[in-house]
Amino acid sequence: MRRSSWLDVVGAQADAEAALTPAVRQALTRLDDQLFEAWNLGDNIILAWTSEAAELRFLVVRHYAIIEAGHGALMNSVLAGAKHVPPAQFTLLCDTLGAAAQVVRTSVGVPVEPRLIDSMVTRYGVSLVRSRAVLLLDAVGFSLRTPLEQVAMLNSLSYSINSAYSQLLSGDVAINFARTTTGDGFYIWNRATTPEASIALYELMMLILADNAIAASKATRFPVPQLRAAFHVGEHYEFYQVEALNPTTFAYIVGQVTIDLSRLIEKALPGQIVLGDFSIDWAGKAGQWRVDTLEFVERTASTMDRLKGLVVGGDPIEQIRCYLTGEAAPGGRFNVTRYETRDKHGLLRSAYNAKINIHRRHAAPIFLGLRHKDVPR
Repeated sequence: MRRSSWLDVVGAQADAEAALTPAVRQALTRLDDQLFEAWNLGDNIILAWTSEAAELRFLVVRHYAIIEAGHGALMNSVLAGAKHVPPAQFTLLCDTLGAAAQVVRTSVGVPVEPRLIDSMVTRYGVSLVRSRAVLLLDAVGFSLRTPLEQVAMLNSLSYSINSAYSQLLSGDVAINFARTTTGDGFYIWNRATTPEASIALYELMMLILADNAIAASKATRFPVPQLRAAFHVGEHYEFYQVEALNPTTFAYIVGQVTIDLSRLIEKALPGQIVLGDFSIDWAGKAGQWRVDTLEFVERTASTMDRLKGLVVGGDPIEQIRCYLTGEAAPGGRFNVTRYETRDKHGLLRSAYNAKINIHRRHAAPIFLGLRHKDVPR
C-alpha cells in the first residue's frame, strides 16, 4: 500500500514553494520515508534533530517515554522548544534519556533549509505551546437532535465559521485558523501565537456568532444551532495524526487550555459568551508586560474600526462594541464582575461575561451574549 508523503503538506505552505527545487523535493521525499519508518505508525515520536557537517541526526523515543517518571520537566522543555537544536544540546538530550533515546542518522545530499525539515519533524512529534488563544463553540441541546439534524447543525456552524473567516481576510485581518471538532461544536485557534493573532481570533468569534445569529433569525424549519462560546488563553500540546497511512493537514490540541474551556462552557448558559481569567505577554514601544483579560478586551475594542464595512448578513458593519459586563457604578459607569464558579470536580474557576453589539448600515443591530442581570451568580 503506497502512502502519501508529509512533503505534500509541507509543500503546500505558501513560503515553501520557492525553496522546494526538484533536487530538494527528491531529498526530502527520501528523508520523509526514513522518518516515517522511524515513527513506526505512531509507536515512536521524533523529539528533536540536529545537523553537523553533512549528517542529520534525529532523536526518536517511544511515545510513552514522554511521560516516564523523572522526564516530565525535561520533556515539556523539549516539546516547547525548537525542533532543530545545536549538536551539544542534542547529545545532552540523548545522554539524559539514556536507553530511551534512539538516534537516526542520515544525509540528504543537497542543502535544505532547516525550516523545511522542521516542518516535517513537527508532524512526527508533539509540540507544547505555552500560550495560545483558543475558542470553543458549543451547540446547545445538540445530543437531543436527530442524527440528520446534527449534521445540518454542524454544517450550518461550519458555514458561519468559513463566512466569518472570509470576511476577515477581505478586511486584511491576518488569521490562519485551525479547528477540531468536539462532537457538538469546535475548538478553533489561530496558528500564530502573537497578541495580534489572539485579537484576530476574538474578532473571528464575533463574526461567527453574528452570522449564526442572523441565520437563526431567518430560519423557519432548518435547525440552526443555538451557541454558547468560551474564549481563553493557555497552554496545550499539539500533534498531528494520519488517516490510514496518509497524513492530514489538521492539528489536534489537548491540554490545560482545552480543559479550562470545557469547564467554562459547561457552566455557560445558551447564548452566553464567557472569557477565562488569563494573562498574556504584550510587547510595545515601552517594552513587554503582562495583559490580563480586562485589558485584552479593551485593546481588542480599540481595533474594531478595521471591521467597519465588513458584511454580516448581507449588510455592512457600521460599529462594533465589545465589553465585559458588571454592576452599575456611580457616574453612569459600570464595574466588571469576575464570576467564581465551581466545576464538576469541585475546582474553583474564574470567568467573565462578555457582550458584543454590532450595528449595521441598513439592518437591525445584532446583540450577542447575555446581560449582566441575566447571568446567575
